[in-house]
Amino acid sequence: MQLNLQKPLLFFDIESTGLDIPNNSIVELSFVKVMPDGEERVKTWRIKPWDYIRGCQRPMEPAASEVNGIKDEDVASCPTFFELADEIAYWLKDSDLAGFNSQKFDLPMLAEEFERVTAAGKQMDVDLHSPRMVDVQNIFHAMEPRNLKAAYRFYCGEELENAHTAEADTLATYEVLKAQLDRYPGQLKNDVSQLSSFAAGRKFVDFSGHLVWNDAGEAVINFGKHKGKTARKVFETEPSYFAWIQQGSFTLDTKRQFEKLEEAFKLEKLAQKFKRN
Repeated sequence: MQLNLQKPLLFFDIESTGLDIPNNSIVELSFVKVMPDGEERVKTWRIKPWDYIRGCQRPMEPAASEVNGIKDEDVASCPTFFELADEIAYWLKDSDLAGFNSQKFDLPMLAEEFERVTAAGKQMDVDLHSPRMVDVQNIFHAMEPRNLKAAYRFYCGEELENAHTAEADTLATYEVLKAQLDRYPGQLKNDVSQLSSFAAGRKFVDFSGHLVWNDAGEAVINFGKHKGKTARKVFETEPSYFAWIQQGSFTLDTKRQFEKLEEAFKLEKLAQKFKRN
């Protein structure tokens, strides 16, 4: 089944130096951009993983290298994400997003790289919180709980070759979603809005899920000693908690979302003060 699109849908997959987002980097990024008329555009980058603090190439973790087959020397002469950021942003522009398990890893990792580029002085107009996100794994786990390789076998009727290469995984994810639409016509609507919300679970404020939206539209702490409390309540009772977040080992996106909330709470408090006076 062809996808019913009003705007481009960009499938993407990432291979990285490791799984700890604040301390790892992208080494391979693949996009499959599906246009509303059905045209498919494919682009894959090999990227030198860069440690902006130390000013050197970030090494591959052995466990990651065993999975994706990428070694330090394979990316030593490749451009850094900083050098590719404008081109990657161009591909992302005006597109909704899709991937396999992307909400939990690929999207936060991509956002982290853009945050690093911004912190390093490059002006970027990229907001990855705005596009709708279709996570094909959410649909798969709701219907047939398995991994991408099994999903490809189940929905597409053949074995997935070159698994754990970014381009093969990205193309496979695209094929799986089309097959899911064919298999579940009564349950899945060929519409990005419905697909992005299908089996999506709780809505995250930050990509790492340290903040979530409650039914009242309030940001709620989703970890640690304040889990279940609204960010507003924590700000009122323990404002130093927000400074602790900025100094901790959290993703730059998480820090940015806490910072935005803190700024909003401070402005509200100031407005109330002027209103009383």
